[in-house]
Amino acid sequence: MVALSTDGLAIQPSAATYELEDLVNETWQGRVRVPHFQRDFRWGSQDVVRLFDSIIKGYPIGSMLLWVRQSGAEAVTIGRTKVSAPAGENTLWVVDGQQRITSIANALHPEGNRHAPFAVYYDFKGQRFVDRPREIEEHHLPLPVLFDLIRLLDWFADPARGAREYFPEAQRIAKVLRTYKIPAYLVRQDDEKILTDILDRMNNYGKRLSRAEIFSALFAGPEEGAAERLSLARIAERVDAETGFGLIDANTVLHSILARRGPDPMRDIRNEFSPDNRRTADFSDESQEAAYAEGEAALVLAVRFLQDDAGAPHLSLLTYRALLVVLVRFFGHFPDTGDWNRQLLRRFYWRAAVSGPSVFKGSFTQMSRILCAVVKPGREEESVQGLTKSMESSVWSLPNARRFRTNEAVGKIILCSWWALGPRSPLTGERLGAGDLSELLIDQSTAAISVHRIYRRGVPKRQQFWAANRLFVPDAAESVDSFLESVTSPSVLVEERDRAEVLRSYCLSDDLIELFNSGRREEFLDVRQAAIDVGLNAFIDRMAQWEFEDTPSLDSLALDERDSLELEESDE
Repeated sequence: MVALSTDGLAIQPSAATYELEDLVNETWQGRVRVPHFQRDFRWGSQDVVRLFDSIIKGYPIGSMLLWVRQSGAEAVTIGRTKVSAPAGENTLWVVDGQQRITSIANALHPEGNRHAPFAVYYDFKGQRFVDRPREIEEHHLPLPVLFDLIRLLDWFADPARGAREYFPEAQRIAKVLRTYKIPAYLVRQDDEKILTDILDRMNNYGKRLSRAEIFSALFAGPEEGAAERLSLARIAERVDAETGFGLIDANTVLHSILARRGPDPMRDIRNEFSPDNRRTADFSDESQEAAYAEGEAALVLAVRFLQDDAGAPHLSLLTYRALLVVLVRFFGHFPDTGDWNRQLLRRFYWRAAVSGPSVFKGSFTQMSRILCAVVKPGREEESVQGLTKSMESSVWSLPNARRFRTNEAVGKIILCSWWALGPRSPLTGERLGAGDLSELLIDQSTAAISVHRIYRRGVPKRQQFWAANRLFVPDAAESVDSFLESVTSPSVLVEERDRAEVLRSYCLSDDLIELFNSGRREEFLDVRQAAIDVGLNAFIDRMAQWEFEDTPSLDSLALDERDSLELEESDE
């Protein structure tokens, strides 16, 4: 039986009701803030659209729990909105309702509305809220215009828009938005532990807290100084800023930090930095601050290895995040790994990437646990050999390139093989770099926006999902139409001898371009698919090197020999 303390709130919460317009303005002015121990923003575009749909229909969207406290002046970021917040005696800190207030404040803000998932418009023809349309027409109105009466009048006063018949409906919706009432409970309490306890209990309903969110709340520390301290989210941002690898999710950052400190990244997190746990950790004298800093450094080393050695330039091309966690443990213990062991690690990564978790009974949890346990502190050679030996039961097989999805492991393997070809600009012949890919994929969880379908119709269904019907164009400046036009028409800036290299970098050739230009679609895809299979096979063979002996490095063999000689001499 669990004994519960009777200590609680000294002052009962008071009830209040806010009109949406007032609450939004308070947020924009920095008088509504989100505590640093709160969960990260998790909603997608459809969640935000549904929220505004509920508001306009008058549906309840739930009450908020606001913590009333004295606060200092600081720069505040809520979603995509940055605010210079003043000091105040009665600042409102959001304990419950963060997803809702962040969505509302950003979708209605001119800057916040520019970014997903807050880019919401009202479609007057469909009479509904929508995510930002690909083609914005006169019946599409961005929410910041709808919310601001002056901007709304200016919008419809412009005769060029030709949308005056929508003005009465716009007035009605704008009024409903501004006057919608949101109930809230106000808590006046200085003890942060009680607030985090309330947060934990309230989030037992709906979307459960992730391990990373629970960990962040448990080890958040005081509100004062939070802006300067490392957190899981800040580590992810800093690693991305340094490497251009993309924003690693908080759970993977947490598991990476845990893996570096101990062989089981899925262990209980509640006592991670307690004195008892420190004695059994790999880094026994390490503080929480040092664990975060060293974990970040190991993450950077692991990411650099993926980019420079393993040929995975971006998070969206990483087959399994469990493998990143294992690499963080390795580089956390052996940051100065030599060339030979890095080559063995590359073989291990690609054998694991192709085989997947099936070698470990199909479980990603088992995969990370088993592999992390193989990495032994202070024993680099044994750790490398253990990782390669762990894949002895893996079976070499060519991934099926006739089913291409950017969110599946096979699709990511194919994309890595295409990246290894060194995609080039069809206009200049210059090779595109990791910076181009990073710029294109910013805020993206998959590489979907860099992959274009060549034929959307006019080919048999069996060929629709082939890799041959996709082009990987890691350049934000190129659309598929402009790219195809450029690549099928020789550029005056690219010499003839370099044009073949440009085509090769996209699994194309002059013969394939001739098939494409002549409209022989099925033949084009058949021939290109065969070439892709050959290239994919060669890429995996080069990276995984299944047929090679995974012998220890010469330095380690020489060291073993010296140790043996020293033992023999001591016996004499």
